[in-house]
Amino acid sequence: MSSSPTLGPIHPLVPAGEDLEPAIAFYEQKLGFNVIHREGDPLRLAIVQRDTAVLYLCKNSYQNLGSPTSLRIQVNNIEQLYAEYQARDKSIVQEHLEQKRWGPKEFVVYDPVGGCLTFFAMP
Repeated sequence: MSSSPTLGPIHPLVPAGEDLEPAIAFYEQKLGFNVIHREGDPLRLAIVQRDTAVLYLCKNSYQNLGSPTSLRIQVNNIEQLYAEYQARDKSIVQEHLEQKRWGPKEFVVYDPVGGCLTFFAMP
C-alpha cells in the first residue's frame, strides 16, 4: 500500500542581479536571512534561509528566469516581523502592514533588483 505524495515547501529561484553581493547583504542585513550556501567563482548562486523560508538568489543570467519575481511568504507574528523591519530600515517597506478586505494582514518589501516580497498572515 503506497501513500499519496505530498508537496513540501517551495524554494524559489529569485533573480538577484548580475552581482549577488548587494542582494545577499539586503537579505541578511535588512530581512534577517542567513546564507547557507554559495556557489561559483564568480558567484552565480546563493541560498538564503530564515526559519523555513528558503530562497535561491541567482544571477539574472544564471538561467531563463521570469522577471519581475513576486513571492508571498506566510508569517506567524506578522506585527513583530513588521516592527523588526521598520527598526532595521523603514525605507525597505513599500506597502505598510494592513488588514486586507479579502482576509490576510500583509506588508510588502522590494529587494534591490525589484523583486516583490509580500509577507502575510491569515486570520
